[in-house]
Amino acid sequence: MAGEVIVDALPYIDHGYDDVGVRESALAMVEEECRRYRPTKNYLDHLPLPASSPFETPLMANEFERIQNRVPMETLSMKRYELPPPPSGKLSEVSAWQEAIENSMAQLEHQWVRSLNLELMLDYGTEAWKSYLEVFTAMQAKAQLQLQQLKKDIQDVNWQRKQAQTQAGERLRSLEAHWVLLVSKNYEIETECVELEKIVHAARQHLQSIAPQPSANDTAPTPEHTNGFDQDDLAESNGSTSSNPDPSQPGDDGADADGDSKEEDKPEAQEESSNGST
Repeated sequence: MAGEVIVDALPYIDHGYDDVGVRESALAMVEEECRRYRPTKNYLDHLPLPASSPFETPLMANEFERIQNRVPMETLSMKRYELPPPPSGKLSEVSAWQEAIENSMAQLEHQWVRSLNLELMLDYGTEAWKSYLEVFTAMQAKAQLQLQQLKKDIQDVNWQRKQAQTQAGERLRSLEAHWVLLVSKNYEIETECVELEKIVHAARQHLQSIAPQPSANDTAPTPEHTNGFDQDDLAESNGSTSSNPDPSQPGDDGADADGDSKEEDKPEAQEESSNGST
C-alpha cells in the first residue's frame, strides 16, 4: 500500500535501549544527519499552500493585511471616557456645546449602567455563580469520564501492541532458530560435498596411476567411439570384458577353433592328393 509506514521496532521484546552509550550514539547519529543535511531555499515548493481562508474572519483578514503592509496597530481610544469642553475657538458656537452635552450624557448613562449591573450582581450574583459552578462541575465530570475512557483505550492499545509484539517475538525467535538450523545443515552438506570431491579426485588420480600407459601405435578414442564415456570408465569396462569373455563374440578362442579345424582339414587334403597320384 502506498504511504504505508512499516515500523520494525519492537520495544516490548527488544532490549538494550537503556544500556550505556545507546542514547548518546542515537543523538550523535541525529546530529550527524542534521549536519550533513543542507535544506535549499525552495525545498517546500512542491507542497501546496495551506488553505487558511475557511478559518479567516473579516477582522483577521484586515489584521493580516495590516501586518503585511507593516502598518502600526491603532492604540486604544479613550476618547469615549473623556469630557472635554468645546475648543477655545468654538466657545461661542451652540453646536460645539451641544456635542459636549451629548458626550457628558453618554458618560453619565454608562456610569448608571455600571452601577445597575453592580446592584444586580449583589442581588443575583450568588445564585448565578452557584448555577455556573454546577454546570462547570458537570462539564468537569464529563471530561473526567472522557479522560478515563481515553486512558482505557490507550491501555487497550498498549496491551494489544504488547501481545502482538510478544507473539511476533516468539515467531521471530522460532524462525531464527530454524534459520540457524538450516545454515548449519547447509554448512555440513557443503563440508561433505568438499570431502566427497576430494575422495573422487583421489580415486581418479589412483585410477590414472594404475591404468596401462598407451603405446605409440594406440590412438586415443574419440568421443564418437566412447559415446561420451570417460577413458577411465572404458578402461574398467575393457578390463571386465577381457576377464569374462563372451563365447558368442569372436575372440581368441574362436581363432583357436578355426586353427584346429584347419589342421584337421590338412590330412584329408593330403589323402586326396595321394589317391589322385596313384
